[in-house]
Amino acid sequence: MGDEKSAIVMASRDRDRDRELLIPVADSPDLDIASKPSASSSSSSSSSHHSGRETFCKFVRSWASKKFMTGCVILFPIAITFYITWWFIHFVDGFFSPIYAQLGIDIFGLGFITSLTFIFLVGVFMSSWLGASVLSLGEWFIKRMPFVRHIYNASKQISAAISPDQNTQAFKEVAIIRHPRIGEYAFGFITSTVTLQNYSGEEELCCVYVPTNHLYIGDIFLVTTKDVIRPNLSVREGIEIVVSGGMSMPQVLSTLDSSISVDRSRSERS
Repeated sequence: MGDEKSAIVMASRDRDRDRELLIPVADSPDLDIASKPSASSSSSSSSSHHSGRETFCKFVRSWASKKFMTGCVILFPIAITFYITWWFIHFVDGFFSPIYAQLGIDIFGLGFITSLTFIFLVGVFMSSWLGASVLSLGEWFIKRMPFVRHIYNASKQISAAISPDQNTQAFKEVAIIRHPRIGEYAFGFITSTVTLQNYSGEEELCCVYVPTNHLYIGDIFLVTTKDVIRPNLSVREGIEIVVSGGMSMPQVLSTLDSSISVDRSRSERS
C-alpha cells in the first residue's frame, strides 16, 4: 500500500510540473515587466538613428543645391557671353563667306575678318568730306521714305549716343535728378540746355532724358541746373548701367565739382 501511495504522489507531482511547463511565457506578468524596458530602449535607439540619418541627408541635399546654384551663377554669364560672341562671329562671317565659297576658299573666320576690315574702311571713308557728302545724300533719300525714316531716326539717335565723336546730338553727361518724389532719384542723360525766360528773369534748364524701357524709350524732364546731380561717370558707363538694368552700377558714386560742371556746360554751348 505504501508503495502505491508514493507512486500516486509522484505521478501528481509530475502532472503539476507538466502543467507549469505548458504555461506560455508571454502570459507571465513578471516577464512582461522585464521585457518592456528592453523593447523601449531598442525603439528609441532606432528612432534616433533614423532621425540622424534624415538630418545628414538634408544637410547633403542643402550643400549640393547651394554648390549647384553657385556653379550656375558663375557659368551662366560666361556661357551667355560665349554664345552671343559665337553667334555674332557667325552672323558677321556670313556677309562675305558666300563670296569666298564661290571662289572655292573655305576658311572659317575669313569672312569675319573681311567684315571688320570693311567696317573700318567705311569709318575712314565717312570721316572724309566725300564720305560725309555721300552719307547726307543717302539720308536725304531715306528720310523721304514713310516707314523707314522712323526706324532710321531712332537707330541713328542710339548710335549717336555712343559715338566717340560726341557731337551735339549725343548724350552729353550722365545726370541724376530727384524724381518722382523727394528722396527718390532717377538716372538719365543731359542732352541739351535751354534758357527759360519768365517774369522773374532768365533761368537755365537742363534737358534730361530718363530711359524707361531699355534705352530707346524714355521721358524728358526740364530741370534747373542747380538741381541736377552730375556723377563721376562717363556716357558709356551710364549706357552700360541702363542696358544692364542697373546691375553694373558702382557701389559708390561721387559727384563732379560744380566749377567743372559749369565749365563743361559753357564749353558745350560755345
